[in-house]
Amino acid sequence: MTADLPALAAAWAAQDPDPDTRAELAGLLAAGDLAALRDRFAGPLQFGTAGLRGALGAGPNRMNRSVVRRAAGGLAAYLRSHGAVGPVVVGYDARHKSDVFAADTARVLQGAGRPALLLPRPLPTPVLAYAVRRLGCSAGVMVTASHNPAQDNGYKIYLSDGAQIVPPADAEIATAIEAIGSLADLPFGPDGTVVGTAVLDGYIDAVVGSLLTDARDVRVAYTALHGVGSAVLRAAFDRAGFAAPAVVAAQDRPDPDFPTVAFPNPEEPGVMDLLLATAAAAGADIALANDPDADRLATAVPDRDGGWRVLSGDELGVLVADHVLRRTSGDRLVVTTIVSGTMLGKLAATAGIRYAETLTGFKWIVRAAQRYPRSTFVFGYEEALGYCVGGAAGPVVRDKDGIGAALMVAEMAAAARRDGRSLLDRLDELARAHGLHATDQISVRVDDVTLIQAVLRRLRAAPPRALAGRAVTAVVDLLVGGLPGGLPPTDGLVYRLGTRSDGRVVIRPSGTEPKLKAYLETVVPVTGGAVAAARSRAATRLTELRSAVAALITGSG
Repeated sequence: MTADLPALAAAWAAQDPDPDTRAELAGLLAAGDLAALRDRFAGPLQFGTAGLRGALGAGPNRMNRSVVRRAAGGLAAYLRSHGAVGPVVVGYDARHKSDVFAADTARVLQGAGRPALLLPRPLPTPVLAYAVRRLGCSAGVMVTASHNPAQDNGYKIYLSDGAQIVPPADAEIATAIEAIGSLADLPFGPDGTVVGTAVLDGYIDAVVGSLLTDARDVRVAYTALHGVGSAVLRAAFDRAGFAAPAVVAAQDRPDPDFPTVAFPNPEEPGVMDLLLATAAAAGADIALANDPDADRLATAVPDRDGGWRVLSGDELGVLVADHVLRRTSGDRLVVTTIVSGTMLGKLAATAGIRYAETLTGFKWIVRAAQRYPRSTFVFGYEEALGYCVGGAAGPVVRDKDGIGAALMVAEMAAAARRDGRSLLDRLDELARAHGLHATDQISVRVDDVTLIQAVLRRLRAAPPRALAGRAVTAVVDLLVGGLPGGLPPTDGLVYRLGTRSDGRVVIRPSGTEPKLKAYLETVVPVTGGAVAAARSRAATRLTELRSAVAALITGSG
């Protein structure tokens, strides 16, 4: 391939519509930088159930206008082959090139005879997901890399049901993309039609209308992490009757370079520091952070020692579920994923309602409702800070929604404050009722993705008999079954620990990054109401389990 690289690069550049990436290739060719060219032409950026996501740059293995135009052409061909009726709505965030990628997508769709609608400005991903159904679209496209680093961008596709694609749609769209020949032969139509503000207003009205109480007296601190959430969240808070949040000024306006954080993911160490300082200075009752496209929500609350405690995704998930279940009635459904904590199932059993576990990803969570058509899907979450809220009428958005979740969490904090209590008080009550559930995760990034499969092959061939002194009582290989409801096999292993199901480990590859991930849970009973003691025991167990699983993955144990 090395000998062909200059010719491949020159041929790609000849069709590249972007002067920036043409100049990039010209510079690499002039410098004779074969390593950089080899990386850019290692193969096409893979299209999967998460759509496209990767670093910006020239060549088929990067996010650029050529790759985006091919993706749009493949989507148009897929919709045509399925007889889909209706326009495609396209949204975008404030990352580098997002607006350009959105405009190119719209013009390719128009050139294929498919009406394209463009959201009026950079907006949160949940607004795009809402717009698909609100506007009666055959599909939706969101140009975003969510919480990835600044050098990345991405491309999510939603179908007419307002949820992200699942198999076999991903493979069919990928095949349609591969079938596109020369970009010069791809019809390019007029600009898409920019929709008015009615869609955004409708979204805000809907998420405000999903609130379950009249509690509004709460002091909130907020950060958008340089993303697109702030203006929409503040409008929603105002319409709901909350006071304006105290915002982290340095992170409030969209900035594609994310200058105050190395990695704009609220799960990363240090990313919440400016928010917590703002919350402390404002005397806030709760601190909220959206990721850059505002589909995720991180939450921190004052702890009992005068500092701040960041809640885990599982902790906030059970708190929101508890809030919804105590304020709704009827035949309801709650859903989480195989890697999230297990307390939601206990809450559901206590409430006498339906509960489902799915593969990771909201495309599976929201579709679980199809298995229970007579039940109202009132809440779904995944431990990676994603929440789908909808109250008594079901979800506003068939995807994770960081704006809607922020409203409901603010309502929860206001209701607790009105009762002279806190969210930590309610967490303790839930622990007394159901046991102290503590969760953690290990993430191992690799340069060579074949190493991930090598680890999984080794674990399948020789599963552990015990982890951190607790017997492995069951092993479930998710490639050969173990998931209810007709869900497809997925690459992963589940180890159940202890004779009383007092722990669990799930090991699986990341769906969006070159990582192997392990999700850990331990469950400790609360005796005599002593939650602090149970929390301490759980923390010790998690530390031991983390060490054991890390050794298992690396082969050093």
